[in-house]
Amino acid sequence: MSCSVYKNNFSINPSNSNNKEPFKTNAFEPADSTFVNLKDFSKEFVFDMKYATTDNFLKEKVYDCPECFLRYKTIKALIAANTTFRKKGYQIKIYDCYRPLDIQKKMWQIVSNPEYVANPSKGSIHNRGGAVDISLVDNNGNELNMGTSFDFFGVEAGHKYKDFSKEILSNRKLLKRIMRKNDFISFDSEWWHYNLKNANKDAVSNQKWKCD
Repeated sequence: MSCSVYKNNFSINPSNSNNKEPFKTNAFEPADSTFVNLKDFSKEFVFDMKYATTDNFLKEKVYDCPECFLRYKTIKALIAANTTFRKKGYQIKIYDCYRPLDIQKKMWQIVSNPEYVANPSKGSIHNRGGAVDISLVDNNGNELNMGTSFDFFGVEAGHKYKDFSKEILSNRKLLKRIMRKNDFISFDSEWWHYNLKNANKDAVSNQKWKCD
């Protein structure tokens, strides 16, 4: 299944019908604030969209299809980072991208801890289209050992936790170094979470995408 904001395939949530954010453009190059599908701009990523499956802490599928939507400025920075990783023999694996606010509320009901889940009253960077949850795979498709699984709720998932092997610490350092060089900010308690710089200035969205 596939879907694309850039192709005007975004449904409007009734509660958000007055949202004036630009979700499409007639120009060849999208505006930076436009929500687009990463797959329309690059085929060089590995996708494991956890919330389109039951393999997540919610234990239920909350996305209808496994697509990665982000604002175009986030897409550009992410592609630049992935280009660097590929030169080093790695590739970005994506777990989550833009997340509608309704999904954020459901997560908060399950884990009401701001260290791990953003309070929906303020909204997360995921809700703004400026955050990604990622890991790295090698040229054989093997995921690098980062010490914990994605969405592990514990101190071991944080960047400040150092009681790991040199290999794990090196893998985390590589991910963090390249992402930060490409205008992303790390999140202390989650090794997999990266926010685009200044993405907190964008509006929270609850718009949903359609699936073919």
